[in-house]
Amino acid sequence: MARPPTPTDIIPRYGRNHSARPLSTDFHEPRPIMTDQLSTKNKAWSGRFSEPVSELVKRYTASVGFDQRLASCDIDGSLAHAEMLAAVGVLGPEDLAAISSGLETIRAEIARGEFNWQLDLEDVHLNIESRLTQLAGVAGKRLHTARSRNDQVATDIRLWLRESIDSIATLLGTLQRTLVDLAEREAATIMPGFTHLQVAQPVTFGHHMMAYVEMFARDAERMFDCRRRVNRLPLGAAALAGTSYPIDRDRVAATLGFEGLCENSLDAVSDRDFAIEFCAAAAIAMMHISRLSEELVIWMSPRVGFVALADRFCTGSSIMPQKKNPDVPELARGKTGRVYGHLIALLTLMKAQPLAYNKDNQEDKEPLFDTADTLSDTLRIFCDMMAAIEVRPERMRAAASEGFSTATDLADYLVRKGLAFRDAHEAVALAVRAAAERGIDLADLSLAELRKFAPVVGDDVADSLRLESSVAARDHIGGTAPAQVLAAVRRARARLGPAA
Repeated sequence: MARPPTPTDIIPRYGRNHSARPLSTDFHEPRPIMTDQLSTKNKAWSGRFSEPVSELVKRYTASVGFDQRLASCDIDGSLAHAEMLAAVGVLGPEDLAAISSGLETIRAEIARGEFNWQLDLEDVHLNIESRLTQLAGVAGKRLHTARSRNDQVATDIRLWLRESIDSIATLLGTLQRTLVDLAEREAATIMPGFTHLQVAQPVTFGHHMMAYVEMFARDAERMFDCRRRVNRLPLGAAALAGTSYPIDRDRVAATLGFEGLCENSLDAVSDRDFAIEFCAAAAIAMMHISRLSEELVIWMSPRVGFVALADRFCTGSSIMPQKKNPDVPELARGKTGRVYGHLIALLTLMKAQPLAYNKDNQEDKEPLFDTADTLSDTLRIFCDMMAAIEVRPERMRAAASEGFSTATDLADYLVRKGLAFRDAHEAVALAVRAAAERGIDLADLSLAELRKFAPVVGDDVADSLRLESSVAARDHIGGTAPAQVLAAVRRARARLGPAA
């Protein structure tokens, strides 16, 4: 029997709940963390303390196991900060040159996987600063002038999230284009439309796909809108009150591509509502993916058989050789709950924090990172999966022929013949009940039988009961008529523009 874990077993938590490396191609696997004991004099704040931090506390409070993925953003922010300090006369040109050269050396070491990450240095910022001091000497110690880790990390997160949003927006556009292509191919493919999972009225599969195009378009809009609030510079707020040095925050903002400044120093270092907003937008996007996933699972069932997914997106059973399981859509449904959980975690993290910065905020990164990874990976897979989907029109048409899906069309026909809608509704309901008792469809009732329920029925009633007539009659913007589906496809393509 394995022994229970002891306090010394605690490890940096990035990856604790991850059984496999994320699928994102831009993800950098954290490097191993070195735990060599260092003197307390290497701490940025050690002069106040008379004893070293315990190994347990060191492991419990360190974030370098997961925040090292901010390294490139941290270096970008430091370069912009150093350039500004030189421009305002706080740094000399020699110091700037040494800092710039050292930071680029560190960037290259990280890219090659050669950087020595140390747990004793707590986080990405101190690890980079320590190495910079080794490379640049006293100039490296001057880099932190006029800033704090509080505004530094807030800047890093915003830079990282801005890049992530751009990537996710691109993936949302790719998924929309994939669905638009599918909608165009299946613009006239008739399927049953459902309410309450009961057959309601005929629609086209193309129209159904365009509904998801609309959803994902709104998701992209939310991402772009969120990006505007992410793209504001906190650097210059220092620890919480600003700095006495003659800094030029607008210069740093322009260098880093920020569109504005965080204009209150307390707010700049302490709030994470921009991360919460992103997680909320991501949760809504995952909800839309989960709805599509649920339909794919239903449609894949042999009892329904509307579509088939390519084998590479499915798995088999260890005991039942006939099975082809839609694992990707099922797992996407499950991962939706994971993203919801991250949103609630960040809301809870912030709900009782007084101004300004608190150590609680260290817990913002793992939920944020995993939300972005999960959404990106899911979108990437769905782009490929939906491009390879096999549509089975004959199964869709057969299902649309069941459940009296043209009953509303018959009622509309009677209204055009002069009946009030409520009277037409009642007449059709009686006709449906008579057909159901005989196990036939409305179209199978004879003209004489239909006239028993509504004497105004004429010889032209048969056309109103045809599936093609039903969908073609919805010929307006937003309707399911094939012509309207193709018009929606054209509008979507114009909005999306060419693929990147």
